[in-house]
Formats: sequence, C-alpha cells, structure tokens
Amino acid sequence: MTPATADNGVSPMHRPGIRRLLASMTLLAAGAAAACNAPGSSSSSPSDTSGPIKIAVVNAQSGQLSSLGAWEYKGAKLAVDQWNAKGGVNGRKVQLDVFDDAGDPTVGTNLARKISSEGYIAMIGTAESAVTVAMSPVLQQAKIPSITSGQSPAIIAVKSPFQFLNGPTSTTYDETLAKYLVDQKGQKNIAFITNNGSYGKGEHDAFGKALAGRGVTPVDNQVVTTDQKDFSAALTSIRQKNPQVLFVGTEEVEAGLIVKQARELGITATIAGAAPMGTSVYLTTAGASNAEGTVVSSPYLSNETSDAARQFAQAYKTAYNEDAELHGAKAFDGTNIFLTALKTSNGATGQQLADAIRGTKYPGLLGNFTFDQTGVGIHATAIGVMTGGKLVAAPAS
Repeated sequence: MTPATADNGVSPMHRPGIRRLLASMTLLAAGAAAACNAPGSSSSSPSDTSGPIKIAVVNAQSGQLSSLGAWEYKGAKLAVDQWNAKGGVNGRKVQLDVFDDAGDPTVGTNLARKISSEGYIAMIGTAESAVTVAMSPVLQQAKIPSITSGQSPAIIAVKSPFQFLNGPTSTTYDETLAKYLVDQKGQKNIAFITNNGSYGKGEHDAFGKALAGRGVTPVDNQVVTTDQKDFSAALTSIRQKNPQVLFVGTEEVEAGLIVKQARELGITATIAGAAPMGTSVYLTTAGASNAEGTVVSSPYLSNETSDAARQFAQAYKTAYNEDAELHGAKAFDGTNIFLTALKTSNGATGQQLADAIRGTKYPGLLGNFTFDQTGVGIHATAIGVMTGGKLVAAPAS
C-alpha cells in the first residue's frame, strides 16, 4: 500500500520536522537503555537499589580447563548462598550468574563486554591468566572490579585499579619453591618444562629469576604448547641431562600428562611446581605413583590447615558431595571479600567499590588478605609434598 501523502505530495515521514522528532525519540530511547544497563542497576535508574546485586562468574566451563571453572563457580556460589541465607548484603539478595569463557581470551573479551552491558557490578574469575589479561581493559573501562585466580605477573602488568588477585603471583610461588629446593635441599641440577601460555610464561620467568638470584642456571629449558599431548621429544632431551629436579610450569591436565610420560621414559627427578600440581586433577592425570613426592608451592595446602578451612571443607562437601580444594577456596575468599566490601561501602559500585575492596582486610582461607596497589592480597605460600595421594605440609627442616 502507498503511504498517505499531504496535499503537496510529500510523505509525512519525509518531512524534516518529523525526521528530527523521530531522531530525538531514538536518542531518548538509547539513553534509557543505557541507564537500565548501568553497573549495579537492575532497573531504569542507576541509583535504584531495589533489585538483586548482580555478580558474574567467568571461567572455563568447557574444555581442558573446565575443572578449574567448576571449582571456582562452586566456591563462589557457596559464599553467595551463605550470605543470602543471612539476608544478603544490606537487605539485598545477591544474584550469581556463570559464564563459560572456554579458556579462550577472545571469548573472555566478548563476555567482558556482555557483563558490562547487563548490570553486573563485579566479576569473579578467571582462573586462566591469559583470559584475565584480555578481559581486564574492558572491565577497567566499564569500572567493574574483578578478582582473579590467575597468578601470572602479566595480570598486574596491566595496571588496572579494578583488577584484584585472590592469591599470590608466580613470583611469590616460585621464590618459595626456590628457597625450599635450592636453599634448604641444596638441589641445583634443575630442568624446566613450561608451556607458552600466559601461565606457563609467568612460571618460567618467575622461577628462572628466583634461580638466577641464587646463581643457578637450568640444565635444560623446554617450552611446549598449551594444547600439546605428546612430550616425548622435550622429555628425551631432559632425560639426557639427568636432573635432580624437573620443574613443570603448566596447568593441571598438561602437568599430569607431562609427569606420566616423564616417568614412563625413566625420568626419576623430583617433580616440582606451583598450585596446579597440588590438585586432584593433576594427581589422577599423572597417576598417584607417578605424582608421589611432587613438591608444590601453594597458599592452601589442604582442608586441614585451620578451623576455618575445616568448616569451609565441610560446607563444600555438604553442598556438592565432593572435597574442596585450592581454586574453590580462592573463589570463596574472593567472593567474601567482594561482599564484605559491598556491605561496608553501603552497596557502592565502580570506583568506590574498587576502593572499598582495596581497603578490605580479610582473614581468609588462604591467609590474611591485605591488598597492595598492584591488586595482590596474599603475599606468601607454603610448601607441600604429594604423599600417598594427598598434599601434606613439607616437614620442617
């Protein structure tokens, strides 16, 4: 049907006045939509605090790193459930939504844009350093605080005032490891195998620096890819050097595969590494006999380290019918820090919430959190040894 026209034959929709009116209406609608999506807002006004507080959990829920994502989500959910059971934060319930980054920085970046447009005031995650680094600039621009379980120094190199860590960086993990292996045990014949991802590079550089400060140079230095499954070439080179210690700087599954293949090739060196080497996924992938004696630097050795850890582990077991571990404890601590900062700041968002987090002193499962200007809150780890299928504290020397 032909549109109705005025007496001069020009459609009303084509008149300049009508076009200006429609343009003004479009801009008003866009402004209203933006107000609806303001961080921390669940209605049309950023100052409306009647709805739930929205927090996002972003982690791998699929792929090789999905075990980390599952642990993180369960730890965060346990903390939120406990707060909600007591009435939430200042009378408001907390809404926790999980998003799958698949361990992919590009997916993570797209998710950062999504949560910034959908009213989330904070983010828990990710456990993957490379994804955290990719997401951080988007979250900084949106003024959404995030607390990550990643440990690569590349995270703090971003220098975002909205980025926090719920554990130490690789620098702390590996300095502790070097003190134990070199200073206490006198083991200086050390070989490296790390991956070329953000986590692996962080571990490689941090442990290398810790050794260099002690005058130690690795006898072999192998770098593999993050998706590699066959490590025979790298391990054959390492076997020829007959090291006392094999330092593994990869995530859980890959570390387990490396150690399994190392033992099959006859490498008898002590295996050493950071937090991934203390998990059940590493243990089952490597095999308990192959993982026996692995030396691990971690801020959370077991569920028996304190009364708080035992209470957390019992609550976790009741909720999920499985044992708690480091990543769940990290996310539990991180979520409690967010919610504590929200309570003390009377529901602040953006820069005020970030400032409140930085000012929060929190007695967590991993230790006493005190955030510095880099966003790191925990500054120490301990040494554990895989013994009989469990990570136990190393005997005092």
